Amino acid sequence: MARYRGPKSKIARKFREPIFGPDKVLQRKQYGPGMHGPSKRRKKQSEYAIQLSEKQKAKYTYGILERQFRLVFEKASRLKGITGENLLRLCESRLDNMTYRMGIAPTRRAARQLVGHNHILVNGEVCNIPSRILKPGDVVSVREKSKNLEIITSTLSTHRTKLDWVTFDAATLSGTYVSLPVRDQIPENIKEQLIVELYSK
Repeated sequence: MARYRGPKSKIARKFREPIFGPDKVLQRKQYGPGMHGPSKRRKKQSEYAIQLSEKQKAKYTYGILERQFRLVFEKASRLKGITGENLLRLCESRLDNMTYRMGIAPTRRAARQLVGHNHILVNGEVCNIPSRILKPGDVVSVREKSKNLEIITSTLSTHRTKLDWVTFDAATLSGTYVSLPVRDQIPENIKEQLIVELYSK
């Protein structure tokens, strides 16, 4: 199961956003990584560099590597509507992301691990494929034997974010992917149009 295994705080500092979840290092050092610290002057970025950076941010945010991200973009470009929005919708529809959005896991990485270890059900059946694209109406739930896992119970006790396109019942530990989200309903700070421009070159 391919995934990013490198440093997390360095990437979060690069984009100045907690991409992998709450990060104490980012709070302490709110500037880019490097030996020269915050005093180093940054050169003006080219248009290509800005577009590339936005693509990398999206990849790190959703935990997708380059080849798979390219395939998702190609699928998004074949769908009706705006390609950039379709790209984000497909990323949001992944099983690991949906597990995270419902508050079952504290981060997408943790959600990916729960899925990979057979703790998550889709429409009543075990699914261990984090990249599975869900459709509106699909029900995601926690396996009966896994409902007492500490990572799940602790996350549910602190999770407060609610989204209009996802419902979750804390009593049964199951939720429904209600509808495809519109761009305004996706909270991620990603400029998807820059990614489209990059791949269109």
